[in-house]
Amino acid sequence: MNLQYKNISVLIIFVFALILHSNASGQLYSVSGRITDAETSETLVGANVYLPNTRSGVISDSLGFYTISIQKGEHKIIYSFIGYESIEMMLDLVSDMEADVKLGKSSLALKEVVVSAISANRNIEQTRMSTISLDAEALKNIPSFMGEADLLKTIQLLPGVQSAGDGNTGFFVRGGNADQNLVLFDGSVVYNPSHLFNFFSIFNPDAIEDLSLFKGGIPPSFGGRLSSVLDVSMKEGNLEEYEVYGGIGLIASRISAEGPLQRGRSSFFVSGRRTYADMFLKLSKDEILKDTRLYFYDLNGKMNYVIDERNRLYLSGYYGRDFTAFGDLFGLDWGNSTAGLRWNRIFSERFSGNLSLLHSDYKFNISGDVGPATFRWRSSLNSIHLKTGFRYLIDDFITLSFGAGSIFHNLDPGSINAIIEGASMTEIDLTPGNAFEHSAYLNIEQRLWDNRVALEYGLRTSMFQITGPGRQYNYDRSDFFNWVVTDTINLSGGKLYDSYPGLEPRLGLRILIDGQSSVKVSYNRMIQYIQQAQSAQSVAPYDIWYMTSNNIPPQIANQIVAGYFRNLRSDRLETSVEVYYKDLDNISDVIDNGDILGNEFFEGQLRTGDGWTYGVEALVRKNAGRLNGFVGYTWARSMRRIEGINNGRPYNSPNDRRHDLSISGGYEVTTAVSFSMNFIYSSGRAFTLPIGKMSYQGAYAPIYAERNSNRLPAYHRLDLAVTYNTGTNRNKRFESSWNFSIFNIYGRVNPISVSFAESPETPGLPRSSFFYIPGPVPAVTWNFNF
Repeated sequence: MNLQYKNISVLIIFVFALILHSNASGQLYSVSGRITDAETSETLVGANVYLPNTRSGVISDSLGFYTISIQKGEHKIIYSFIGYESIEMMLDLVSDMEADVKLGKSSLALKEVVVSAISANRNIEQTRMSTISLDAEALKNIPSFMGEADLLKTIQLLPGVQSAGDGNTGFFVRGGNADQNLVLFDGSVVYNPSHLFNFFSIFNPDAIEDLSLFKGGIPPSFGGRLSSVLDVSMKEGNLEEYEVYGGIGLIASRISAEGPLQRGRSSFFVSGRRTYADMFLKLSKDEILKDTRLYFYDLNGKMNYVIDERNRLYLSGYYGRDFTAFGDLFGLDWGNSTAGLRWNRIFSERFSGNLSLLHSDYKFNISGDVGPATFRWRSSLNSIHLKTGFRYLIDDFITLSFGAGSIFHNLDPGSINAIIEGASMTEIDLTPGNAFEHSAYLNIEQRLWDNRVALEYGLRTSMFQITGPGRQYNYDRSDFFNWVVTDTINLSGGKLYDSYPGLEPRLGLRILIDGQSSVKVSYNRMIQYIQQAQSAQSVAPYDIWYMTSNNIPPQIANQIVAGYFRNLRSDRLETSVEVYYKDLDNISDVIDNGDILGNEFFEGQLRTGDGWTYGVEALVRKNAGRLNGFVGYTWARSMRRIEGINNGRPYNSPNDRRHDLSISGGYEVTTAVSFSMNFIYSSGRAFTLPIGKMSYQGAYAPIYAERNSNRLPAYHRLDLAVTYNTGTNRNKRFESSWNFSIFNIYGRVNPISVSFAESPETPGLPRSSFFYIPGPVPAVTWNFNF
């Protein structure tokens, strides 16, 4: 027998042996139902159902639905969710049963840095690692830039997640690029999750229900990115009563409303936000500043319809725009829009599924009117995604998940129109890219030997198919530094061309050492078909997106993670240490002096090669009590080696940082007054410095040092905030609070990015300049709810 088929046969026999072992445990009955909020009837996603006798449990799915298999007899079952009172029930099982549970909110709400919406010891017992869950309430009292609570700035405090700079929402995970993070908002992809040149994210804190960040142990239901998955859920809307809430700050205001359309049956949620920095600029005596527009707005909406006990429909959408204009001279505008329709169905007590139709769109425009010339550049990136997913509980020890999906990508790098006075109009249409991305996955979660060992193993298959209309170019690559176009291939619409299939196995293992500690190991293989070229030291709205082609192979990452997890002081203190290594294939980078903006032959400016990242992440977290918070530390290294860049020698990746320390915490002085703080320290980011110049045909060109061999100064800052709750009025319908914060309290100068412009004293040798936010930055925000 062929050795490969023999190994596959052994693997199949081993898997069936594990399943048979698990099923041979005695007569089992199922307990199923839905977990909801007692006041609003909204589903509680990720609520915990725990059996202390067997040390096993499950969490509620996106419908708030749970199913757990229990052996015949008497059992205690505990239902819990962060910020809610737990419920304990005694069950005497003699048959399958249904148990719907309504949880009431806790009278003592944890208002500060609540980093995880999970049960006290779930970090020990769950198989998945390198995963962080956040409740929306965790965001609102953490000190923030200009007083605006921000999801992306909060996750930057976590180990393994790096910030792009002061006040910047761009984030990098374990040495990867910003485009290697899959950002989902109610299931739809967000291509640029930032406002106002990355100072704010698109996520209005009042619109968020919860979120999960996967740095490793990524489920096979997710794919398409190498570094992480950020999955953000929007609020569903109160099914029982109406609410209006929001906040007024120095730079932005927001307002939200939710309530029943048909009480107990359907609900709505709407939210809006706008900044008004441009209003203050009108007070300037400078005419250009007075005519400057600098603001963003966004809108969120969701409808939730309960068809019956087993079927539910959701319709959600987001729309946001940024505007920056200096009079009639120069202007930028960009924005995201998403829409999603999802049908969730419970087929039986053990089997549930969902079907989703999703749309994502990102547009960027730039225009100018300088002297005798005017120009306008329009570009867009959009996708339509149809997917389905199912979950089947075989028994209390084995859960099977599977699904499939297809995405149509349309990437339009833009059309450029330029008019010079006295000349005809010049119009350039850059070649668009079109492709299909298909995927299917299977995942098994399994518990063995009285839950002492847990396995999660699965496989994702994907295929990227190029379609027309469009063009492809063949290059003569004999000179690494100068690729020359040798042939043009026209792609007709309605036809499929190159296909790029891939297999992405996933594996997780957890071993309980005792009731307070465990060790975990995970392996991920990820493939990315669409990526982005950064044109600066930080993420910019005009960075170029491009897709896999005959010149650009798909990126591939293989990541191995091992960790030790231990809880102390009756699960009130969590500690963990994770070690990771990630190997990267086909990583691309721009050549020195590469021209990427508005370049039809952009692919000729790219080179591909290998990369590797590794590091250690440590986390200590206190989740309960008046004093709570966490300390996170990361030591990491991120390298690349690409032929044609840095003379083929290894070099630091742009996001290589050796040390990263975050301390975040809060203290509740009274029920009305609480304090919170952040302290952050990190090594400086890598960048390339010009060190000389050369003359060529009468012109000067810079000579650069080794790629990314220089460092920005080390980054550190301290933020403080005080929250004062004014309480409720007499009818207990109106609540309000004041949040006072100071960002960068001791005024540390932290460069965000470095740029180069030609020095008049030394032509050809660029002079560096650094951009930073002067501090400290005070802010005050009034929040209300009625």
